[in-house]
Amino acid sequence: MPPPFRPPIGLHLTRTAKSVGRAFDETLAAAGGSLPVWLILISLKTHRLGNQRELAEAVGIQGATLTHHLNAMESTGLLTRRRDPANRRAHMVEFTPEGEALFHRLREAATAFDRRLRADLDEEDVAAFERVLATMAHNVQDIPDAPDAPDAPDVPDVPDTPDTPDVPDTPDTPDVPGASADERGAAD
Repeated sequence: MPPPFRPPIGLHLTRTAKSVGRAFDETLAAAGGSLPVWLILISLKTHRLGNQRELAEAVGIQGATLTHHLNAMESTGLLTRRRDPANRRAHMVEFTPEGEALFHRLREAATAFDRRLRADLDEEDVAAFERVLATMAHNVQDIPDAPDAPDAPDVPDVPDTPDTPDVPDTPDTPDVPGASADERGAAD
């Protein structure tokens, strides 16, 4: 008798990530922000960035996409941009008092969301989960381009669910959710 069908772990991971990402988006929206705004604010707060190019790299987006978000954030009074006196072609990005207030609201929302994710998990569970995620990330580093590669396992076709929109990857930390591991606690 064949074993019961188990969906591929990657599918389960993808669906869970989309569900968690959607819930995080809703949490940030309830606090008056969005994921792009949070990522920009946390990057400005935790990095000593000299210009928009460095900010785009820290956030992990292209310069044109960053410019779109910065224009919107500047027009709503969250930040200002000014020419860098040392390099007139570069812009310096700085918080306004309104941007600082939003950063703190979003940090509180992100921290509460992280506590919600960790509910009923002890430190051993979290450490094991982080190890599994790191192993999975390592396992996909060198995936062959050909779908019929000899080492590829047979995976049944499973339809994607249309009700789960794509959510960008965002690393979380216990101190400042949405920040990378080297930024833990740096936003205080």
